[in-house]
Amino acid sequence: MAPTTKKLVAHPSTTSRIKRLTDILGAIVGLGITTVVTIPIAVAMQIDNPGSIFYSQIRYGLYGRPFRIWKFRSMILDAEQLQHLIKNEAQGQIFKNSNDPRITRVGRFLRRTSLDELPQFWNVLLGQMSLVGTRPPTVNEVEQYEPHHWQRLWVKPGITGEWQVNGRSSVKDFEAIVQMDLDYQSKWSVTYDLYLLLKTLNVVLTKRGAC
Repeated sequence: MAPTTKKLVAHPSTTSRIKRLTDILGAIVGLGITTVVTIPIAVAMQIDNPGSIFYSQIRYGLYGRPFRIWKFRSMILDAEQLQHLIKNEAQGQIFKNSNDPRITRVGRFLRRTSLDELPQFWNVLLGQMSLVGTRPPTVNEVEQYEPHHWQRLWVKPGITGEWQVNGRSSVKDFEAIVQMDLDYQSKWSVTYDLYLLLKTLNVVLTKRGAC
């Protein structure tokens, strides 16, 4: 099944000026932090596993529009070509392995601290993502979507969201992630976004659910 680009009834989060303003301000601050940490991260990467600093991948956003997501690279080069050799511990259309050998030493630190996510503030500034939203699905996920999964794409994907504060990498059931995304849509408000941002900060600082 191909990704849909048909515009559905607009979710209120997609038209909220306050949410967009918050995203822009947050992205500016986040990119400032990213600029500061990029050089030490790059140096550590080159010592540990030389190669590109950034990793990009096509994901699907609002109404199924494709965009290129950016992260600090946390895996060895050509990791995607080696995925078939790794056991998938997740259920459904997602891939997870808590001891994935493709993750570098620096990459494991970046993931535990969520520093690998920092370049996504660029996606937020461009309007492709939001600070808070649903989990951005991969091409492989969307190609296997069943009808009820498409509702995930009624809002922008977020750097954080329900899945981030309720288990992160420990959530290995695709349908559970989908339900979290739908719960976020039903609960959404500007205040709820702020609540999730504060809860995300606590999760990141305690490294709860990180792999």
